[in-house]
Amino acid sequence: MVVEPGVPILEVSDLACRRGGRGVFDHLSFAMGKGELLTLLGRNGSGKTTLLRALALLVRADTGVIRWQAADIRREPEDWRRKVAWLGHLDGLKGDFSVRENLLAAERLRGAAPAEDRVDSALVAFDLPALASRAVRSLSAGQRRRTALARVLLAQAPVWLLDEPLNALDQPAQQAFHAVLQAHLDAGGLAIVATHAPLGLARGRSLELNAPGRATPAWGSP
Repeated sequence: MVVEPGVPILEVSDLACRRGGRGVFDHLSFAMGKGELLTLLGRNGSGKTTLLRALALLVRADTGVIRWQAADIRREPEDWRRKVAWLGHLDGLKGDFSVRENLLAAERLRGAAPAEDRVDSALVAFDLPALASRAVRSLSAGQRRRTALARVLLAQAPVWLLDEPLNALDQPAQQAFHAVLQAHLDAGGLAIVATHAPLGLARGRSLELNAPGRATPAWGSP
């Protein structure tokens, strides 16, 4: 099934991925315009993470094309990666670095000049200022997840690819994430989010990937 908004800037056409010799999904096509949210639903093993990783160019799709503003992202992969903020199941933080040092290191890896004011804003958004000088290895799982989400916000990327962002978050942290996600969408950003928990936003569409062996997706409202 193909679902397209009025003015698409991200287009996925006939995408298929296999894992371990088994088809995960096939003939997957969708398009997204500015400010759109796509929520990925489905049981474990249904392909949510594989789809996100294919969009992030962390795995190669077997067939299909992904276009950003009509251009195939594989032609300029580094340019596409700069447009994406990625959050996987693992937080991807350095345990011996402090919270602030992790954020500054992430900016340097993106090729951006670290900006202390933007780092401070990202820390505030996830209630992290009191933890800024703490080594990440000393934090709880929820505090580490908040740090990883602050890194996503700091990147100022137009496309967010988030795999179970609510993992380990308590209610206040979930509310902070909802507010940050809403602001990102309101500013024209895109977000594709795999989740087992409601995101608390009325906007957007959902894509339910079926159980292993059934590759046809189902579309719906959030």
